Amino acid sequence: MQAKTCKESRTIKASLILPHDTNMHGTIFGGTVMSHIDEVSAIAAMRHCRRPVVTASIDSVDFLAPAKLGYSVCLEAFVTHTGRTSMEVFVKIVSEDLTTGDRQLTATSFITFVALDGNGRPTPVPQIVPETEEEKYLFETAPARQQMRKERRNHTQDFYDQIDITKNI
Repeated sequence: MQAKTCKESRTIKASLILPHDTNMHGTIFGGTVMSHIDEVSAIAAMRHCRRPVVTASIDSVDFLAPAKLGYSVCLEAFVTHTGRTSMEVFVKIVSEDLTTGDRQLTATSFITFVALDGNGRPTPVPQIVPETEEEKYLFETAPARQQMRKERRNHTQDFYDQIDITKNI
């Protein structure tokens, strides 16, 4: 299987922040941003592997600055690292005041997807070849994020082992 560059998976989505997208502060709902993130990152993952994918984890969504009513949000996603069947996707969200042109980094996110074969089973994906400085940095720092995901899963499993789901809610 031939390796692919990050740019081959790069996906960009822009949206205008309308009244139904905002909270009582006049800024975009976090859940709306997360929905955009899941969509654009899934497209990037599918572009990389040319297979259906499922979300394995959303490692982080870090909200850095508010995006206001009337602004645009532009999401850029691309595959930063791959395992045997998994892909880490980085998403960068930039908001823009369309009347002034001022832009700011609004949020970032890392999401992991698993590629599926025709039977819904995990299937191998192409390796990734980073080219730009940003891509190389994200590629080189991916193993540390992978280790954090593994540790979080272990802690979460310990937590789940303590939950009694037989109780009525």
